[in-house]
Amino acid sequence: MKKYRHALPLALAIAFGLLTLLGLLFVPDLAATMTGWASFLAAVALLIGVINLLGVHARRLAGGNAYSGVLIVSMVAVFIFALTDFLGLTEDGVNTIFQLIQVPLEAAVASLLVFFLLFAGMRLLRRQLNVWSVLFMATVLLTLLGRTLLPGPLAEPFRWINRILSEIVVTAGVRGILIGVAIGIVAVSLRILTGSERPYDK
Repeated sequence: MKKYRHALPLALAIAFGLLTLLGLLFVPDLAATMTGWASFLAAVALLIGVINLLGVHARRLAGGNAYSGVLIVSMVAVFIFALTDFLGLTEDGVNTIFQLIQVPLEAAVASLLVFFLLFAGMRLLRRQLNVWSVLFMATVLLTLLGRTLLPGPLAEPFRWINRILSEIVVTAGVRGILIGVAIGIVAVSLRILTGSERPYDK
């Protein structure tokens, strides 16, 4: 019996994987149905994760952690606004919270990122002086100078270098990463379809 206890999950994974693959290739309606089921399961998993997170921080709040209290209040407030938006009692409540709280926080973190990178580059140069550390530091400095409010004639060369870095180097790197991710997804999918990879057994 122990030998066949993983046979059902394996058979289900392979069957639904093949159905999704056949649907994507030949039957679009079947693929849409399978994708809808997957989205529903992902939403249920997200809900379970949120409930688990709420329970963990409720226990921490009972232990005296004030930050857990802030997180719980924030979660409950967003849930209430989402519920009132759904019932028609408020209009764009969640979007208003996002624009007033989340966007400024993201902007503040993004504005500090360059300075963190500059500090990391300085530490890297002190630890090991080689071509890659110098290249890293030069890239950070050029990016910082290209985004600062320098006078027009002085800032133009740095802005031109920034455009070159963004449109050529960064775009090529992002596309390479996306291609690698796609190849990895295909490889993992094939391993799951053949039964070599079993993440559901762990």
